[in-house]
Amino acid sequence: MTPIDMREPGSWITQAIVDFCAGPENNLQDGTGEPAWGQPLVAFSRGDDAIFIAFKEAVGPFHWTPREAFALAYPDEDVAPSDLTVISWVLPQTRLTKRDSRAETSMPPERWARSRIFGEAFNNKLRQAVVDVLGAEGVQAMAPMLMSQFKSHPSERFHIASTWSERHAAHASGLGTFGLCDGLITPVGKAMRVGSVIARLEVPPTARPYSDHHAYCLFYAKGTCGVCMERCPADAVTEAGHDKVKCSAHLAKTRAYVPEHYGFAGYGCGFCQTGVPCESGIPVGIEMGA
Repeated sequence: MTPIDMREPGSWITQAIVDFCAGPENNLQDGTGEPAWGQPLVAFSRGDDAIFIAFKEAVGPFHWTPREAFALAYPDEDVAPSDLTVISWVLPQTRLTKRDSRAETSMPPERWARSRIFGEAFNNKLRQAVVDVLGAEGVQAMAPMLMSQFKSHPSERFHIASTWSERHAAHASGLGTFGLCDGLITPVGKAMRVGSVIARLEVPPTARPYSDHHAYCLFYAKGTCGVCMERCPADAVTEAGHDKVKCSAHLAKTRAYVPEHYGFAGYGCGFCQTGVPCESGIPVGIEMGA
């Protein structure tokens, strides 16, 4: 790894993430070496971006701002929000995983279940690798999802919410907007997973080409589509939005199905992410910059 170029830290960090994802650890753990994820997207937001305060106000006092999360890892450091950058990435599902999922209607195909378990394990390795690479260059960094203090909370408004949201960090970094099913619609689609690291480093923020947090969803933007409602096997997606209770109940069923049929402890669903117009990109008919 070449030393970080402080003139172009964003490009250096992006390349480090792309390189790690091109390595052998990015695989479905099925004995073939097939990758779990395609090439990532990487973007950045400022730690003092007002959107993080808006998230906290919407979710609850337990939801971290970047500075609050960073302070858990570095409690003795006096760091201003403006000193921090949130590094966010999108890991797109592969063509084969999306193909398999489109063909199913109730239980996840093996590739999807593997991406949910082994692919997310790789995502954790990526989080730690970014922290380590930056640390080796003298840059303090931390991954909120790897903190022991990270947890979920009951929420009257959202049923359940957490101390940090990778999807919201990605939204803040200009990587996408939310759909009817709560999934994040990104330039490489909704069939993906996300990750983030917070660093004590100044990186120019990525522009957010939207002002509406639902800008890329055809249902909200145009009053059309709604295919994710049809795809959901639990009737958990309706015109009212995403019912997390029904969604969680269906996921519980997959926890029995996956080990019985595929031989490993796992679960998954993702039907609202595949077989929909936003599966692999921002859907046709959406004006960028809306």
